[in-house]
Amino acid sequence: MRISILGGLFFASLVVSAPSKTIDDTLFPQVGWSQENGGTTGGKGGTTTTVTTGDALVTAVAGHAPKIVYVKGELVMSKRAKVGNNTSILGLGPNATIEGFGLQIDHASNIIVRNLGIHHAIDTDAISATYSNNIWIDHNEFWSERSRGFDYYDGLVDVTKGSDFVTVSWNYFHTHWKTSLVGGDPEAAATESGKYHITYHHNYWRDLSTRTPALRFSTAHVFNNYYQDISAQGIHSRSGAQVIVEGNVFQNVTEPISTYGKVIPADSPNTSPDGDYEPDGYANVRENDFGGAKNNITQVGNLTTVPYKYRHIYQPLQLVKPVVILGAGRGRLLQL
Repeated sequence: MRISILGGLFFASLVVSAPSKTIDDTLFPQVGWSQENGGTTGGKGGTTTTVTTGDALVTAVAGHAPKIVYVKGELVMSKRAKVGNNTSILGLGPNATIEGFGLQIDHASNIIVRNLGIHHAIDTDAISATYSNNIWIDHNEFWSERSRGFDYYDGLVDVTKGSDFVTVSWNYFHTHWKTSLVGGDPEAAATESGKYHITYHHNYWRDLSTRTPALRFSTAHVFNNYYQDISAQGIHSRSGAQVIVEGNVFQNVTEPISTYGKVIPADSPNTSPDGDYEPDGYANVRENDFGGAKNNITQVGNLTTVPYKYRHIYQPLQLVKPVVILGAGRGRLLQL
């Protein structure tokens, strides 16, 4: 299986034909925490709609009946799209894009977002998940720009307010400051500890500052990601978060992994020149290539296994970079 991903099947998946509104998931199956707690099927079996404007997208994703919403072309959003339960949002072809405002998953469950470009989200995250569960974010591209200040844009994919059972896979994150935060409130241990089961796998992280991801109170699994040019802090486990970090490749990353609660100043430049203090997190680290960079691991965690199967898609280190670069982002899913 590991070799076949670099063979004909893998490269065939990069050839995008006319949209047929079907996906062959032989190569890119759902793997991770989103499979637990009853699983994540999105709008399977529901109505189908194709949208070509931002306002139409806002209308189409509302409500809780099962639905599949196809995004066609480049949509400029005038406001955020609030996603209801049992929803799949799928970009058609390699260029489906939403700009200006992103997706809000709030008090919702059973959500799938695939094959979209989301960029330059204003005043909030490209995707934010709050009070929600069972979410699969797969094969998307997220970006803004780094010519503006650290806080001009918010996160790309933030999972907060106790959201749970999430997989973030095969995405391309680039050209941004604060990338992906899990657990937004360091004072929320009493209500949020034991939540935030989340998997990040086969994502391509490039030209970013920090939070790739940053984790609070989490039970996280980060495997087979490729990191390139991360200027501040990479995977940051704090406030008691537990994370397995395995089979990742880091290239030109200042600090690949930290469990030290006090974040480096580049992660909080407007708060304190010394950074913010939080309790330390935990990390269990195996089979990674850190590219010569040093970690700051203060505590080894007791999270050593996960309940789902993933070894069938797991790559040895020498294949992580080429597989992720070729497979992550929009336009990689067969036929969609």
